[in-house]
Amino acid sequence: MFTGLVETTAKALCLEPRSNGARLTLDVGGMTSALIEGESIAVNGCCLTATNIRSTTVSFDLLEQTLRVTNLGDLAEGSVVNLERALRVGDRLGGHFVQGHVDATAMILFWGLDGTDYRLTITLPSEGRGLVIPKGSICLDGISLTAAEVTPDQVTCWIIPHTHAVTNLHARSSGQRINVEFDMLGKYVRQLSLAAPSIPA
Repeated sequence: MFTGLVETTAKALCLEPRSNGARLTLDVGGMTSALIEGESIAVNGCCLTATNIRSTTVSFDLLEQTLRVTNLGDLAEGSVVNLERALRVGDRLGGHFVQGHVDATAMILFWGLDGTDYRLTITLPSEGRGLVIPKGSICLDGISLTAAEVTPDQVTCWIIPHTHAVTNLHARSSGQRINVEFDMLGKYVRQLSLAAPSIPA
């Protein structure tokens, strides 16, 4: 479980294809001193298991399914990713409940200054329609954001300077794919409403 509050960013060193997926190696700097092999880390919002920790690097094994449903397969040497370690009991919950289970990727339609503020507008994948509400939470590349404006096929979030500076958004651009995890509460409500027996009039 995560909160969507990015702790730091890291740079991709290599994405090595393997028979059943790939191995991703990141340069995480001094963060390795706080890591242990086998723990969960959200990388661009995708929950991965840390393996092969070295002085400043950590590797993750990616399954074909992970490459298929996330943007991690798009990473190249030097790509910037967001990192968050798993939530501990007693930690402040400043974002929202994030599982690290990416639901889909979306295309960035616009990212940049709109007047004096940063605006991020993405496509709304069909499977997410009805799961995003104005002023509700959405997780993009592991960042807990507020959906300011929602249409049937788009979501817009306004980004404060701090978020722009401390996440990978400063390295993003229009036309790229971004990982999306929809609000867990919304997914449960929709599932329960679909499973509920109809009540006779």
